[in-house]
Amino acid sequence: MKKQTFTLALIALTGIFIFTGCEKEAEEEMKPVSDMTIAEYAVSDKNFSILVEALAKADLVNALNSAGNFTVFAPTNTAFTALFNDLGVSGIADLSKEALTPILLYHVLGTEAKSSMISSGYYNTLSPAQNGFLSLKVDVASGVKLNMNTNVTTADVDVKNGVIHVIDKVLLPPTVVDQALANENFTILVQAVVKAGLVDVLNGTGPFTIFAPTNAAFEALFAALDISGIADLTAEQLIPILQYHVVSGNVLSTQLSAGEVQTLNGKFSVTLSPSPAINGNSNIIATDVQGSNGVIHVIDSVLLPS
Repeated sequence: MKKQTFTLALIALTGIFIFTGCEKEAEEEMKPVSDMTIAEYAVSDKNFSILVEALAKADLVNALNSAGNFTVFAPTNTAFTALFNDLGVSGIADLSKEALTPILLYHVLGTEAKSSMISSGYYNTLSPAQNGFLSLKVDVASGVKLNMNTNVTTADVDVKNGVIHVIDKVLLPPTVVDQALANENFTILVQAVVKAGLVDVLNGTGPFTIFAPTNAAFEALFAALDISGIADLTAEQLIPILQYHVVSGNVLSTQLSAGEVQTLNGKFSVTLSPSPAINGNSNIIATDVQGSNGVIHVIDSVLLPS
């Protein structure tokens, strides 16, 4: 009887230990999202396994485990698979740490920006560029879109050191041409650059500073010339005009100074007072859209060389 009683007690005690162990394991599995870091949350979600692999290869796990307030636009496995197909590679193993690091940092802002805090415009990422950091274009008119064609599919995953927004494509560091393509206000400029055969040049290493006329600026030019659009101008006519909008180097707005500036086709004059303008009649209305090979400043009229 004593032996039977001891055996039953031992079984009961073992059950308590097993239950306690399972309960502890369940508690660990049930760790609130708000107590996880960005890296921990990515590890916990199977949809981000490729992102986790990429972060590990780029040595960025510790950075996204650290204290701070980050915003991460997190591509899913499906997004990475689409990128691999586009690049003709089999996976993260085919990409170097040097290639991955600027790509991954282009998905990170240095401050926390929940969806309610985001407005349309450009945001500085943590991906380094010539004199600063690459710009990311955000549009919130109909859902949140990044660089015109990447969608936020799930917003506001609130974690311990920031916020995660899930996206359906991997963002690649943009050149100045890519930045123009991602802005609906530059569609005519893009048409002009394509017709003039300057795409490959402006996708080159540079660096370039582009004074970019808006669609409205081009429409005003067409009206002044009494033509319907880019189709009425030849490549030979467009090339010197477009070259007059390009300056060598990555010149930020803080580095602009009054006086003559050498372009790829002659000089124009910059004035800073009462407001920044070129040749006295073309206003600089937005600045410092940073690409990987240069920077864009937006102007409100097309510059014509002498």
